[in-house]
Amino acid sequence: MVPRSPLDDPNNAAFAWARYRRIMRWMMLATLTLVGGSIWLLYRSNGPVSIHLYIATALGLGFTMLLASALMGLVFLSSGTGHDESIIDPLEDDHGWN
Repeated sequence: MVPRSPLDDPNNAAFAWARYRRIMRWMMLATLTLVGGSIWLLYRSNGPVSIHLYIATALGLGFTMLLASALMGLVFLSSGTGHDESIIDPLEDDHGWN
């Protein structure tokens, strides 16, 4: 039988998802700050170049930062709630792998 996940409880799930959204809000602020600073440094060092350079830089940095923070936030959510421990490990009885 599969053990119940702590995220099956609505109160635990609401708390965990609120924490995840709070992390993502802070990471959005950090991303916007990083993108703005990068655009400013590019303009300062290269002067007015093609707008496509600035758009590509902003999209590339923004997407990378937000994707990384979303995935790490999900790792924190899964680990912090105990959801990782609610699995059945088929190798638990195999003493050769431990």
